[in-house]
Amino acid sequence: MARRRGQSFDYVIAASVALLLIIGFAALASASSDLGKLQYDDAYYYLKHQAIYGLGFGIVGFLVGFYVDYRKFKKLVPILFFLGIGALILTFTPLGTISGGASRWIAVGPTTIQPSELLKIFFIGYLAAWLSGRSERQKNTAEGLLPFLSISGFVALLLLFQRSTSAAVILMVGAFVVYFVGGADKKHIFATIGLGLLLISGVIVATPYRLERIQTFIEGGSDSQGSGYQVSQALTTIGSGGLTGVGYGQSAIKTTLPERIGDSIFAVIAEEFGFIGSLFLILIFFTLVTRTFLLSKRAKDQFGKLLLVGFGTIIGIQAFIHIGGNSGLIPLTGVPLPFISYGGTALAVFMTIGGIILNVSKKV
Repeated sequence: MARRRGQSFDYVIAASVALLLIIGFAALASASSDLGKLQYDDAYYYLKHQAIYGLGFGIVGFLVGFYVDYRKFKKLVPILFFLGIGALILTFTPLGTISGGASRWIAVGPTTIQPSELLKIFFIGYLAAWLSGRSERQKNTAEGLLPFLSISGFVALLLLFQRSTSAAVILMVGAFVVYFVGGADKKHIFATIGLGLLLISGVIVATPYRLERIQTFIEGGSDSQGSGYQVSQALTTIGSGGLTGVGYGQSAIKTTLPERIGDSIFAVIAEEFGFIGSLFLILIFFTLVTRTFLLSKRAKDQFGKLLLVGFGTIIGIQAFIHIGGNSGLIPLTGVPLPFISYGGTALAVFMTIGGIILNVSKKV
C-alpha cells in the first residue's frame, strides 16, 4: 500500500508503535502490581520505573530519531558502535552488575544500562553505513566477507561470554539480513550461514546450561519441576486463557510464572486476553515488520534501506523468539518482548528505533 503524497511520515508504523506501547504499559500494570506490592510495598513500582527510565529516555530517543535527518547519523554510527563495544566490555569489569548469574548491565547512578540493547541500534547502523559506502565491497572477500565475519564474530563472542545467547542470535540474524540485502555474493551468504551455525552449535555443546535448554525443548518439557519449569508454567498460563481470556487483571496463574514482567509477559497477556487478544498482538508486530520491509523497497538511498531492513529484522526476530519460546515452539532462551516487557534500556532502544524508522519513512 503506497503512502499518500504529502504525508509527513508513515501512519501505519506510527499507529503500530503507539498500540504496542499502550498494550505494554497495560500488561505491565497487571503483571507487576502484586509483585511490586510484595517487594517494594508499592503496587505501581515497576510501572513507575518503566515510565521514568524506559518511556522517559525513550521519548528523547524517539524525538532524536524522528526529527534529526537519519542521513546525518551515517558518519556518527561508527563512533557510537565502538562506544557500544566499549560499554559491553565494561560489563566484564567491576563496573558490571550481575543478575541471574550473568553480568549484562552497567550501573549508572540509580539505574542500570544494558549495552547489548544499545548495540541493536549501533551495530545495525554501523553495518548499514559501512555496506552503503561502496557498492562493490560486498562482492569482495577481502574487503567484504572477512571484515564482516570478523566484526560480527567479535560481537557475537562478547555476547556469548556475557551469557546473552538470545541477544547474540538476534543481532547476528539482523546483521546477516543487512549483509544479504546489501548485495552479498551468494557464496558468501552460504559461508556465513555455515560458520554461524557451526559457532552457535559449538557454544551450545560446550556450555551445559545452554545444552540443557535444547534437551528440555526436545524432550517436550518433561522435567516440569526442573529445567522445564518456566516453559511448563508459560504453557499452562497461555492455555488457561482459552479463546477470549480470563479478563484484564484477572490472571490467577501469573504468580507462579517466572519472569512474568519480562521474559514471560506474553503468557500473562495470553491468559488475560485469550487467543483473540494474542492474535491481535501478533498481527500488530506482523504489520509493523511487514510495513518496514515494504518501505525499505522504496527507500531512496542504500543507507536508509539497510536501516529499515535491519531494524525490521531485529523487531521481528525478537518478537518471534519471545512468543515462540513461551508457546513451546522453540527453546525458551529468555528475551523481552519489544515495546512490551519490563526493562528501561530495551524500551528506550525500541522507541528510538521506531523514531528512526519513521524518519526514513518521511524520505520514501
